[in-house]
Amino acid sequence: MLNVSNVSLQYGSRVLFKEVNLSFKPGNCYGVIGANGAGKSTFLKILSGELEPNTGDVTKDPGERIAVLKQDHFAYEQKTVQQTVMMGHPELYELSKKRDELYALPEMTEEQGMQAMEIETRFGEIGGYEAESNAAVLLKGLGIPEELHQTLMCELDGSQKVRVLLAQALYGNPDILLLDEPTNHLDIETVSWLEDYIERCENIIIVVSHDRHFLNRVCTHTCDIDYGKINIYGGNYEFWYAASQLAQKQRKDQNRRAEEKIEELKAFIQRFASNAAKAKQATSRKKLLDKMTVEEMPASSRKFPWVNFKMDREPGKIVLEVKDATIDAGDGVVCKNLNFSLGGGDRVALVGEYDTLKTAFFEYIASESTSEANLKWGNTISFSYFPRNNDKFFNNDFSLVDWLRQYSTEQDETFIRGFLGRMLFTGEEALKSANVLSGGEKVRCMLSKMMLSNANCLLLDEPTAHLDLEAITALNNGLKAFQGPIIFCTQDHEFAQTVANRVLELTPNGYLDRSITFDEWHESKKSSKKK
Repeated sequence: MLNVSNVSLQYGSRVLFKEVNLSFKPGNCYGVIGANGAGKSTFLKILSGELEPNTGDVTKDPGERIAVLKQDHFAYEQKTVQQTVMMGHPELYELSKKRDELYALPEMTEEQGMQAMEIETRFGEIGGYEAESNAAVLLKGLGIPEELHQTLMCELDGSQKVRVLLAQALYGNPDILLLDEPTNHLDIETVSWLEDYIERCENIIIVVSHDRHFLNRVCTHTCDIDYGKINIYGGNYEFWYAASQLAQKQRKDQNRRAEEKIEELKAFIQRFASNAAKAKQATSRKKLLDKMTVEEMPASSRKFPWVNFKMDREPGKIVLEVKDATIDAGDGVVCKNLNFSLGGGDRVALVGEYDTLKTAFFEYIASESTSEANLKWGNTISFSYFPRNNDKFFNNDFSLVDWLRQYSTEQDETFIRGFLGRMLFTGEEALKSANVLSGGEKVRCMLSKMMLSNANCLLLDEPTAHLDLEAITALNNGLKAFQGPIIFCTQDHEFAQTVANRVLELTPNGYLDRSITFDEWHESKKSSKKK
């Protein structure tokens, strides 16, 4: 059991949350959600003891162990992969070191012998004899092959380090597991393995994630940070979202009915206040009016941008033809003899193990070169391209108003500001310099640019990166409503499943093009790996 009692935290005048009282119980997985800056990661730091709240405390049952997914990818550079994983269980790791030191002695004193016996007893009690094999199983499940288990961490790439640190957090079956964005940099197969692991776990798991499919799959409860409060609701993210939208609608409807009744009473009083025959009724209504209030809805920290793609013209039947093309990722990864045809109703999820290959495909079809004999766009087609790396668009000190004006046929500042406002750049935010934007702000600007193009074909290379749940949901809904063809790639499972009706998989050994949903493709991959 993990208990949060009267916890409050604020920085200066800004209150993140106040007087929080919660209980987290074994066998449950709690998904922590909230807008960017609401305090999700900060809350996990309070739970782990890394950060002290202004008031209140966090307590756990005696003897329970908390494990945390570490965020510092360079903290264990001179440790082997296996050592790094085993350090996730500090007591076991220290006993293992002491045990090795004692057995390395030429001779043991009687006292050292007794100490060795005590260590052996405790070492066995906490699973020490299975430690290395358990670490190996975790690493294999997370995609780290056995030949790397004795490799130094400094020799791994960033994605591999993330997986090792995740194995470290899971190691030794901790009683309380705190995971902050555990699916970042993981491929679909590894995320699926982690989902299965969490579903089988009988301890307390508390997770922060922007991956809606992951939250829906693993969470039994949703821990919502909003309105300066933290509340726990039964059910996964999808259940919470539906319930919260219904509750908000009910509050709005209740306020609307109250406002209508108030106006009705005011009109009656004004009309009959001086009428002797109706004076009694007017007085009665005045008393009723004095009692009526319109409930002020609290200002949510959640803000949904407005994403709406419109086309200047309908696309023709032939959108794009690619014949016998070679897609070269530039790092030795090449897909040859690609033949691909895009139709007006196609919504293609681009998948594959190599991100560089997918990006090379987008760059190939979005090339402005007219001499490419293997590539032909339809005469009716105008496309808009969202690149994975968009930094080159922001190497200037334009205000956001002037930045977006470059891509708009409507030059009026009121129009530009209105458009930016719907993408959450309001007031002074619209005057920020383009070269100081965060990753998420750049994405919202690029989506604004795409919407203003009125293109009838959209190309999007990882558009969900850097976005919060609200922005991902808004973009997801915007693409579902768009009537033209789309080619996109994303790490967001829910996004891919709800948008795509076709999957194109690129590999160095060729390609696979199928008119199936993303879930059907995912299941086929899982089945093929089991064979």
